[in-house]
Amino acid sequence: MIRPTLGAVVIGRNEGDRLKACLRSLVPLCARVVYVDSGSGDDSVAFARGLGVTVVELDTSTPFTAARARNAGFEALLAGGELDLVQFVDGDCKVEPGWLEAGVTALAERPDLGLVTGWRSEIHPLASVYNQMCQVEWRRPAGPISACGGDMMVRVAGFRKAGGFDPTVIAAEDDEFCLRLARAGWKLERLPVEMTLHDAAMTRFGQWWRRAMRAGHGFAQVGRMHPPHFKRERLRVWAYGLVLPLMFLLGLFTSGWISLAVLGLYALSFWKTWRGLSGRPMAVKQAALLTLAKIPNLLGMLTYYRRRRTGDDMRIIEYK
Repeated sequence: MIRPTLGAVVIGRNEGDRLKACLRSLVPLCARVVYVDSGSGDDSVAFARGLGVTVVELDTSTPFTAARARNAGFEALLAGGELDLVQFVDGDCKVEPGWLEAGVTALAERPDLGLVTGWRSEIHPLASVYNQMCQVEWRRPAGPISACGGDMMVRVAGFRKAGGFDPTVIAAEDDEFCLRLARAGWKLERLPVEMTLHDAAMTRFGQWWRRAMRAGHGFAQVGRMHPPHFKRERLRVWAYGLVLPLMFLLGLFTSGWISLAVLGLYALSFWKTWRGLSGRPMAVKQAALLTLAKIPNLLGMLTYYRRRRTGDDMRIIEYK
């Protein structure tokens, strides 16, 4: 079996030591590495070049998206010569020992696979309830998948056939790419292997709120592009983020029983979420935030609908 050639694309801005750890985990094991910077004010660019990494500095006059950065990195990587596989990594992630070998082996043995991913974990999962929520979010069952996060190893032929990432998608762009990759005839799989260590670095409620808004934007945008993807998520947002709050207010002016019934539905949602998280650290806090998340999710969805109606740029919603 001929071992496929592997390159890597890292994207980031002002990631500091996180980026340094990321690049150090890739450079010794990849044929080539490209770092795409989106206007860092720290020493990210200089450090990457010092490691011999090719650097692409994005024009900041054009709205930044992770999709745009990954596409630019892919083009720069392949400009240096053909490769078989590309590992995409976010600059706040360190690649775990053994992942690259596991991913390359899986893609070499399965020519029908267009993409493999693994398990992402938080570096400091107990630093805050927000980090712990990310830890839970990252842990998904191994096996065939329909979509995954931004850390992924992709077959170059599959990337080209799918047309790369859509630079207009500001959130869930990885989902959107995966859906098109599958429609192009490729299979996707999550391997039962530790892939990356992520540093969410979320310590404030406002960071979590904006991240939840970004998720809602993704539900709306990608859901419109690929129905029925995110259909269940959108329905829950409309129900718990808009309809039930309006019913609660209506009950205050008509019948208190309506408002009490709404509170009961929220309590039931909280209880079911808490039961699902039972045994995990900070389960009560996580359940409360997940119940509340429908409000910022709704604001993110409405932001997308407003932008689409007015023709405004799809600008990224940053949380750190």
